[in-house]
Amino acid sequence: MTVDTSRTADVREEREGGVSPSPEERPGAVRRWETSLPAALALFPLALLGAAFWIGRLVRPGADDWCFLPVVRDEGASGMVAKFYLHDNGRVANALLVVAYGVFGVPGQQWFALVSGVLMVGILWALTAAVLGRAGLTAPRGVPLLVAAGCGAVFFLATPDTYKAFYWPANSVSHAVSPVLACAAVIPLLRARTRRGRVFALAVALVAGVFIGTLSEETAVVACVLLCTALLLGLRALPGPGRTLTRLWCAVALAGVLTGAAVLYSSPGAHARRARFGTDAGAVFGAEELNAALRAFGEILGTVLMTWQYLGALAVGVLLGLAVRGGGPAPEGSLRRRPLLLVLTGLLVFLVSGFLCTVITYPAFGTSVVAAARVWGDFLLVYVLLLAGIGALLGRGLRARRRGTRTATAVAAAVCALACVGLAVPLFRLGTQMEVRAQRWDHQDRFLREGAARGARVLPYTPVSVSRMLEPFGNHGRRPWPAQCVARYYRLEKVTYAPRPR
Repeated sequence: MTVDTSRTADVREEREGGVSPSPEERPGAVRRWETSLPAALALFPLALLGAAFWIGRLVRPGADDWCFLPVVRDEGASGMVAKFYLHDNGRVANALLVVAYGVFGVPGQQWFALVSGVLMVGILWALTAAVLGRAGLTAPRGVPLLVAAGCGAVFFLATPDTYKAFYWPANSVSHAVSPVLACAAVIPLLRARTRRGRVFALAVALVAGVFIGTLSEETAVVACVLLCTALLLGLRALPGPGRTLTRLWCAVALAGVLTGAAVLYSSPGAHARRARFGTDAGAVFGAEELNAALRAFGEILGTVLMTWQYLGALAVGVLLGLAVRGGGPAPEGSLRRRPLLLVLTGLLVFLVSGFLCTVITYPAFGTSVVAAARVWGDFLLVYVLLLAGIGALLGRGLRARRRGTRTATAVAAAVCALACVGLAVPLFRLGTQMEVRAQRWDHQDRFLREGAARGARVLPYTPVSVSRMLEPFGNHGRRPWPAQCVARYYRLEKVTYAPRPR
């Protein structure tokens, strides 16, 4: 006696609250369609990310790097932590991440894009798999990787200033790596099944909260908005015993973030930074300042919404929603029964957190915050994940209607591929500029090292910039910073301005 296993699986899925295939679809064809297409599509964002990581070898120190690298070399981790905590900004965790790549010198700069990029995509991959597992859903092999790679590629490369946002380590650790690390803290909660796992999840929430609080003020703001929103909603999307654990987890994580933020805010370095930029509470939250920040955020929002490549995140979300299977009926009162409320809540979180991030950065950047895309990453990750979530809900809705799924799959696949192509063009253009800068930087580096080895104490320096990165003697020699840091890096007493390279 033979058993139709495919039909048995369909009946089991119907009993569990899933959706059976449409009459036009046959199990064998569906299986091949859903497993081969996502795996093939994943090659597009993975190839794009591979190219971006390879281009990372062309990164060379610039701006703040000139001042960080000599401190790490001469004083080690303790010197770097003291510099940040006592003098610069109070970001202790940020100092530790700077040490992590700065201890390797220039190679640390060159390997940063690869290491951080793989780490962040891996976290997004693990997060996608954990969310699916928690929701009782399964997806064909390759779909979670497609979602992670697609969202990662958009997050890294769709920004107007990819070099500073992704390749420049000093900025990336604060505004790209930090929000993804915050996402990583959620994975133990989603995976917790035993008492030990629940205790571990709570411990991670506390430690990660403190770390994020001392790593990036903007990521801390976004985390607080998310956690407070989750607590206010009551976490109805996670019913049963897990609901209590999630509430407790959010409270512990929030306490950790606030503790870390308090450590940062009360540090001598943060006090010095506020004095330097005039960013006391009155300057930040005054009526005029809030209005200016609101106008600036409106312009930022316009730039983001007009960047069509972000549709790639929506597309991979649709593919995820079309491909997943399983998921029992939503319990009474669950947010899963009210997807519109979930979407509106996510949109509100994005808008509020984006505005608050603009508020706290506006005093330091002024109107130029509109062009400072490098500091948008903290809330742009929320935007990217929100688009992917909306896409997943759309995909599930289309599949529930049992028609048009193949058309939707083809359209979503085309949008995903086009987004990758749209991101590749400016990436390769940037790569060419980075290669030119790397050649000039290496030539000058040899000149300065050889001169220092011969006993020279003062040598000429020609600004070598890319993507509007600050260099010594910018603005035609009128801006000396960070010339003194360059002199210390090469163990010189001074570097002077040379309009043309030697």
